[in-house]
Amino acid sequence: MLLRRLWRGEVPLEQAIWTWGVLVALPVNIVTTVGTFLLIAADRPFAAFFVGYVMSIPYNVLALVAIWRSAGLSDEPARVVWTVRSVAVVWLTLLSVT
Repeated sequence: MLLRRLWRGEVPLEQAIWTWGVLVALPVNIVTTVGTFLLIAADRPFAAFFVGYVMSIPYNVLALVAIWRSAGLSDEPARVVWTVRSVAVVWLTLLSVT
């Protein structure tokens, strides 16, 4: 199952970064942010909270774990692993708080 492979870091590092950390994470977070603003405008704060955080943060955590573990299992030098992990933490944290 794909989710299990992602969680275990069994996908190639490049795929974890670009597919799951950028190409999927960005649209997920854009859609949930827009949904949050629309629900706030409609005076639906609980629904806005749900869409904005309960839907996006679990995905961001999954993407971060996938990147973190894929980096650790890769054959990349330690400095590359550290850099990838650091950038992933910053990137996915920024996506989570917007």
